[in-house]
Amino acid sequence: SKTSKALLTHTKRWVLVDAARQPVGRVATQIATLLQGKNKPIYHPTYISGENVVVINAEKVQFSGKKWKQKLYRWHTRWPGGFREETPERLHKRNSTEVLRKAVDGMLPRNRLRKRMMENLHLVAGTVNWHMLCHFGRPSFNCFVGPSI
Repeated sequence: SKTSKALLTHTKRWVLVDAARQPVGRVATQIATLLQGKNKPIYHPTYISGENVVVINAEKVQFSGKKWKQKLYRWHTRWPGGFREETPERLHKRNSTEVLRKAVDGMLPRNRLRKRMMENLHLVAGTVNWHMLCHFGRPSFNCFVGPSI
């Protein structure tokens, strides 16, 4: 009915995404689309209409080829000689969900809403258990995006 469609369009849903054995870029584009709300007919670039996204198995994402060792994340500390580089392999050892977070962050628009969109992303290393659901306020997951996307 019209009311149920309007309810699904205007409400903020919780979406569960399983990132196990999936390429980082493909998962990140789907997550960025959900965070921006581009999957809804009411999408507007100046309005956050996106979903809350919980990503499980975020540490099990994959890169193709030799990107684990050859790709570089670069930044500058704003101090003299402060140019830093890090490979995804080393970043993954330090923080296993940070590789996927950086990929999603890079795919969102560079404006004031980016930080608020990233607050709706919840990355979990491993699977979700009931104690974690209490942390999210016991959401009812409306949609599941699995490995066969």
